[in-house]
Amino acid sequence: MRISRLSFAPAARPALTLFLVLSVFSAVGACNRTPSFDTARFTSTDDLFQASVQQFDMKRWANAIRGFEKLTTDLPPRDARLPLAFHYLARAQAKTGDHLIAAQTFSRMSANFPDDSLADDALIAGAREYQSLWRKPGLTAEYGQSAMTLYQTLIAVYPASPLVSDARAGVARLEQMLATKDYDTGYHYTKRRAYDSAIIYFKDVIRKYPNAPKAREAYLRLLESYREINYREEAREICEAMRQAYPTDGEVAKACPAQATG
Repeated sequence: MRISRLSFAPAARPALTLFLVLSVFSAVGACNRTPSFDTARFTSTDDLFQASVQQFDMKRWANAIRGFEKLTTDLPPRDARLPLAFHYLARAQAKTGDHLIAAQTFSRMSANFPDDSLADDALIAGAREYQSLWRKPGLTAEYGQSAMTLYQTLIAVYPASPLVSDARAGVARLEQMLATKDYDTGYHYTKRRAYDSAIIYFKDVIRKYPNAPKAREAYLRLLESYREINYREEAREICEAMRQAYPTDGEVAKACPAQATG
């Protein structure tokens, strides 16, 4: 039926407009609403597993999480699908932005099923989820340390994995961030002329992260700190160490002239 504008009084038009707008949004919402996924209606784990994979493939992450969570408790410990259920579950959790929960699920999968073909995938995926939670060196490094542990576990336990090179790259990125965190703390102490405290942090950078680019800066700031408090012998030792570590570096050569290392 075609509705004529003349059929309604002017006072009724705002109400009609509101009714039509709400009807449109209601229809759109009904079209976009994710169908309910009742895990209780599946009589076997086979059916639930297939349905959960289907929900995952359709990017219905909440439904997939619901299904795979149930499978992780319903499947027998020796069922070959159990590690895969954990893997799907963690991936779906990551897709919803639950990075911490996803990281923990990936970690459980790799720890509970170390012989599974997906164990190394789970380790690197879990490390990346933890790493995504630590984006700035100034923040608490708890998640960065957790990521480092998973990367290093992959490298140590699965040395033949094709993911080792990616894990090493992840370690290098984290080491630079951790080194930057300690370096920035040490530099802050130098600004306050608290050189003893600064020295501790600069030495930690050099000792813990010798391959990080920030280690070179830590050497230079450590040398400056020793000179500020007139620790001549320590300054000479640092100059010797820097010459060995950075034999062609111009800034190092300028900071440590051959005839005046202290």
